[in-house]
Amino acid sequence: MRNEPSITKDLIADHGLNEDEYNKILDLIGREPSYTELGIFSAMWNEHCSYKSSKKWLRTLPTTGKHVILGPGENAGVVDIGDGQAVIFKMESHNHPSYIEPYQGAATGIGGILRDVFTMGARPIAAMNALRFGEPDHKKTHHLVNGVVAGIGGYANCFGVPTVGGEVEFDPRYNGNNLVNAFAAGIADTDKIFLSEARGVGLPVVYLGAKTGRDGVGGATMASAEFDDDIEEKRPTVQVGDPFTEKRLMEATLELMAT
Repeated sequence: MRNEPSITKDLIADHGLNEDEYNKILDLIGREPSYTELGIFSAMWNEHCSYKSSKKWLRTLPTTGKHVILGPGENAGVVDIGDGQAVIFKMESHNHPSYIEPYQGAATGIGGILRDVFTMGARPIAAMNALRFGEPDHKKTHHLVNGVVAGIGGYANCFGVPTVGGEVEFDPRYNGNNLVNAFAAGIADTDKIFLSEARGVGLPVVYLGAKTGRDGVGGATMASAEFDDDIEEKRPTVQVGDPFTEKRLMEATLELMAT
């Protein structure tokens, strides 16, 4: 049996979990978690994966209607646009990673939503964004704007999807953290929409994607962290984008779906 670290308060904090969340884990499994289990809870309960602080507000948004084919719960939303076609779209924020490492943080935000669109069976055709930064003369604003804009455009261009629109505002409220919201859309036939759920016994499972970087399996845990003067130490937690690998993955996925 491997020697795993003892579960201490410092280790729990390093995993981005607070005391209440750790007590919830104890209630759920009825014992102290192993080091591996703590890592799993850390990865799944962070802000990026669970939306634990924002889901209250997300639930107030409209998600149903006569043209809505699929609402929340899948990789992306699907809306009927007539003539047997649907628009498949996804919007996601990449605020924390973009503040830590602007280029890669914004680039991987675009990469993530493009993936969510083509895995539903649609070829992405357009990207957009909504950005918020601090005061123009703030010491970090110039660095953040240059990196975020370059990351969004660079990834989308390499992938072959145009950025067709966006908006940007500057306000002192964002001096401590920017907002980077990315949007992507694609078109698919309404009878050729693919869901993430798989059914059946003995089916093969194939993992495809880019290499795991220095962020490891817990990179998204920084989405729940508060920033301080040690922010540079968090740079390894930001994923590094690989648009060319994802482009090949998209073509392979869409070809597979067409067979």
